[in-house]
Amino acid sequence: MSVSSTRDPYHILGLSRSASSDDIKKAYRKLAKEHHPDLKPGNAANEERFKEISAAYTLLSDPEKRARFDRGEIDASGQERHHGFGGRGHAYSNRGRAYSNADDSFFGGGGGGDDWFSDLFGGGRRRGSGGTGGSSSGGPKARGTDISYSVTVSFIDAAQGAKRRINLSSGKSIDVTIPPGTEDQQKLRLKGQGLPGMGGLPAGDAIIEVHVEAHPFFTRQDGDIHVEVPITLNEAVLGATIRVPTVSGPVAVKVPPGSNTGSTLRLRGKGVVNQKTKQAGDQYVKLKVVLPDPPDAELVKFVEEWAKTRSYDVRRKAGLE
Repeated sequence: MSVSSTRDPYHILGLSRSASSDDIKKAYRKLAKEHHPDLKPGNAANEERFKEISAAYTLLSDPEKRARFDRGEIDASGQERHHGFGGRGHAYSNRGRAYSNADDSFFGGGGGGDDWFSDLFGGGRRRGSGGTGGSSSGGPKARGTDISYSVTVSFIDAAQGAKRRINLSSGKSIDVTIPPGTEDQQKLRLKGQGLPGMGGLPAGDAIIEVHVEAHPFFTRQDGDIHVEVPITLNEAVLGATIRVPTVSGPVAVKVPPGSNTGSTLRLRGKGVVNQKTKQAGDQYVKLKVVLPDPPDAELVKFVEEWAKTRSYDVRRKAGLE
């Protein structure tokens, strides 16, 4: 389930409430790189901090959820704030408005309450009717109401598939399969796991909306994964075999001699599985040449001597001069 937190997501990311979407993304990427579990394996406190950061970003990066949080409609973990009876934590039924908007007539016999019951029972007996106006079967009939839930998963779990335990409003706990290739805000339907029906009609369904956490260095475009990988100057000039992360684990990749920043390598079948075709996309590795930091004095001296007899114009070739 989504990480429960009482802390303000703006505070978690170190932002003000006026922060732009770009501010939110930049703050998340900075913190995610500092606290990614791969950097501190086995550090439980750091892992919890990373989950807290990811949960805050998941909420604030969604314009609709951010607006609802700012209005006080949901809390910092994305759960509905219930102000009347019938609240069930993270679940909310399609008839939630009828509960939260009920007025005194609902409890005291006014017309509004009767109309609501009539709608709920599909035209069945109205309250206070003295038994008249009921259905021919002697009682109201209605299919059970669907109930919506949300679950947050990591980028890798969404790509590879996973299982998450959901606590239903009935008190029952079930394991939900997150299929490989699940997209952000994709909905999963669990038949018959909603509210029970009336008069012999079937129960409603549980609708699970999956929220996928952003990843500090992977991005997804349809079934393809994109990642920028830094390489050293000598790896770029001479070529090398380097280890590159993928959603299924690191792989060895050959960097051709003479590679430049922006050169892109394609790893076939290392993307995300398409749920319809069952075919995996590709991963694109964009190289970025990084010079020594701090600068190496011997390298600087060599380049100074080299540049005296050799030169090449990269900006004119690119049409920038």
